[in-house]
Amino acid sequence: MDHPMHGCVLLLDGTPDRRRGTLPNPTAHAVAGAGPRGFLAARSADVVQLPAMAGPQSVLAYLRDAARVPGPLLVWVTGHLMVPARRSTQLHLALRESTPATVRYTGLPWEWLTGVLREHAGPTLLMADVEADAHTWPHLAAAAGDGRLSGGLTLCGVVTPTPDKPSPEAGPYTRAFLTALSVGDPQAGPVLDPGRLHQLALTQAILPETALTLDQGPPVPVLANPAAPPPAPGPAPAPGPAAPAETAPAPGVPGPAAPADDDPLPRILAAAHAGRHNEAAAMAAAWEQQTLRRHGPHSPEAALWVEVRADLARLAGDHPRAAELWMSAASHRLARGGPTDAEAVAALRRAHYCWQHSGEHTRRLAPALLALWERFPDGEGAAAAVRARLEEQPRPAVR
Repeated sequence: MDHPMHGCVLLLDGTPDRRRGTLPNPTAHAVAGAGPRGFLAARSADVVQLPAMAGPQSVLAYLRDAARVPGPLLVWVTGHLMVPARRSTQLHLALRESTPATVRYTGLPWEWLTGVLREHAGPTLLMADVEADAHTWPHLAAAAGDGRLSGGLTLCGVVTPTPDKPSPEAGPYTRAFLTALSVGDPQAGPVLDPGRLHQLALTQAILPETALTLDQGPPVPVLANPAAPPPAPGPAPAPGPAAPAETAPAPGVPGPAAPADDDPLPRILAAAHAGRHNEAAAMAAAWEQQTLRRHGPHSPEAALWVEVRADLARLAGDHPRAAELWMSAASHRLARGGPTDAEAVAALRRAHYCWQHSGEHTRRLAPALLALWERFPDGEGAAAAVRARLEEQPRPAVR
C-alpha cells in the first residue's frame, strides 16, 4: 500500500500559563521533539504546534485548516480539561488565560474540536494525554462513557487527575506511546493500529490507579510503521548481454550468504544498558506480542520473552516486577520440565535474588515465592530463608 501524498500533525497544548509559568508543557515538548512528521503514514506532512494558545476562535481556525488537508490527520492534545465553575457542564480544553471561572469564554469547547475533525475527509486519529481536576472528573467520565468525548472519532489516550505540583517530565503514557511508535511492529504492514500501540503503552507506563484510559473507534491508517519490511521489488529488468566470463562465480564457490534473521535481543539489551529502559521494554513487548501470535502463550518461545522482560525490569531497577516475571518464567519451565529442570531452578533463583531487593514489596511477593520453592526437591533451604527474612521484618500496622 502506498502512502497518501500529504498529511498533517497538529499539536494542541492546553496548559494555562498560570500552572506552567515560563516552562513549556513537558508532554507537548516530548511529542514535538520526537519528530512528529515521521509519525504520519504520508509522503509529506505539515506539523503545526500551538503552545500557550490564546482564544478559542484562533485555535478553531487552525483546526479547520488542518481538517482541509486531504491525507491522514493526527491531532495530539495535551494539557488540562475543565468544566466551567457555574451554569455549564460542557467540557473545555483550557487555553492560556483559562481558569474554572473563565474557561467558558477563554477555553476551547471540546465539541468544537471533535466537530471540526469529523469534517476531515481523510483518516483521523485523536490522541489525548490530559489532566482534569475533581470538579471536572465526573463530567469527563460521563462524556467518555457515552461517546461524547470521542465524538465518533478514533480516540486513544489517558486522563489523569491534576497533580498538586506540575511534573517536570513528560507524561508516562506519552513517553511509552512514543517509544512503541518509534519501535514499530516488524510483522505489521506500512501502518500501525493505534489501539495496539495504546495497549502497549499502558503496559509500560506507570499511571495513577484512578487514571481514565481512552480507546474508542476503529483502527485508522494514520501512523507509519518504522519497522515495516521494504516494499517488494518491481518486475525484473529484461535480460541484457551476458556478463563477461571473469565476473561469473567459479564452479563450486558459493555466492553471498543470505542475510540471517534480524535478532532484536542485542538492540534491546543495548538500549537497556544505555539507560533507555522505556525503549527497551517497548521493543521487548512488541516482539513478545509477535511471538504470542506466531507460537501461542504456552510455547517455549513465549517463555523466553518473559525472561527477557524480567531481566529488563532488573536492569531498570524495578526488582519487584523482575521478581514477579522470573517467578512466572520459573512456573512456566516447571510445568514443562518438572522439578528437575535446571532452567526452572535457575529462573527461580533469579526471582529469589530480585525478591531480596524488593524492599517493601517482599512480604507481598513472599507467598508466591514460597509456593514455588516448595515444589522443588531441594527447595527447603531457600524456603526457610524466605520465612526467616519475613520474621525479621516488622509487620505492617493494622489500621
